[in-house]
Order: sequence, then C-alpha cells, then structure tokens
Amino acid sequence: MVTSSGHLIALCGIDGSGKTVQCELLGRHAREAGLRVETVSFPRYGEGFFGELVARYLRGEFAQDPAVVNPYLAALPFACDRWEAAPKIRAWLAEGALVLCNRYVAANLAHQGSKIAAPQARREFLDWLEKLEYGVFQLPRPDLQILLDVPPQIAVELVSRKAQRPYLQQAKDIHENSLVHLRATSELYRHLACGAGWVTIECALSGRLRAPESIAQEVWTAVSRLIYHKS
Repeated sequence: MVTSSGHLIALCGIDGSGKTVQCELLGRHAREAGLRVETVSFPRYGEGFFGELVARYLRGEFAQDPAVVNPYLAALPFACDRWEAAPKIRAWLAEGALVLCNRYVAANLAHQGSKIAAPQARREFLDWLEKLEYGVFQLPRPDLQILLDVPPQIAVELVSRKAQRPYLQQAKDIHENSLVHLRATSELYRHLACGAGWVTIECALSGRLRAPESIAQEVWTAVSRLIYHKS
C-alpha cells in the first residue's frame, strides 16, 4: 500500500557513477507502477539565479584545483540553487509525488567536505552545511538516499566519454578533472552512507561496471521497499 504523502529520493555518487541514467530508469519503473514522478537535477544549469555561478566554479574560473576554493564558500551557490527550488519540491511532495533528485544535499557534503582533512574541522563543516540546507533553507530531508558506489578509476574513464556540456565550455569540470578529489569524495560518500536512510549499491564487479538495468533493479527494489512499506 502506498501512503498519500510523497517521497523524496536522492541519487548520489561521484561524477561518472551513472546517476542520470539511474534517475531515468527509476522514473520509468515508478511510472510503470502507476506513481506520479517528478524529477530535478542539481545543479540546475540555465535555470534560476545560482546555476551560472555554480557553472563558473566548475569551469575553474575561481581556481583550476577545487581544493583551493574554500569549501564554505564553494558550498554556498550549490545550496542556494536548492533553496531556490525548494518551494517546488515541497509542493510536489504535498501533492503525493515521488520526487527524484539527481544529486542533493549529500553531493555538497561529500564534494566540499572532502577538501577538509582534519576530522574535527570536517565534522564542523558537515554540521554547518546540514544546518544551512536543512535548517536555514528548510530543504525537505530525503526519505531515502541511494549511493551508486563506483570506484573512482572507473568513474574517471566514464567521465572521459562524456560529450562536452554547454555550461562547461570544456570536456570536464574541475571536480571530474581531479582524481585526488574524486577519491576523497568517494571515501566521504561511503562514510555518509553508513548513516540511517541510506542504501549503497555496488555498481562495479571485478573492476567492470555492471549493466545499468541490473543496477536499476536494485535501485527500484530499495525504493519500492520504502514506498510500499515492505520489510
């Protein structure tokens, strides 16, 4: 039985982990099951006030090395982009929709928090950012966060196959261009995913990426357990 209130699902993972594909496949499964589905991809390039500022950061206009940009400052435009979209998300949830987010708050936590090596300073940053996004900006908390866990070396290869994206004006953004950054971000994602409300899906076996349809079935199983209250 499905509840009348909506559910917010966040697809998470480093660049090249297949979030866009899995978001599309999850939406297809949900619609076939008769659910109303709404999707949003963050950052929202070309939409709203803050998307272009995010694009400028990712293009390397402020620094080519992401580690050089203070994480508190770098986190703000990403968070503000979600704040601007929050009323629409809350309305969808109130109407009973299944809302699928391709990246959400955890992306900010992982990408920016991974720049901070000292455990106490990192914890303070993560607490600050959660207070900003979920407290000050009042973003809805996800009902489920799904980590698509892909080894960074495989993710880098997959990113290299992407076509040039208009918002970047180049092949890779500064996160994708740094294997050091992706490794640190991957480690922090895995740490975050140890918390409640997370499901981790291993997307590679023996050094090779699994078929998208196989991963999608695991994603749908996790989501259907939530929305249909399966044990």
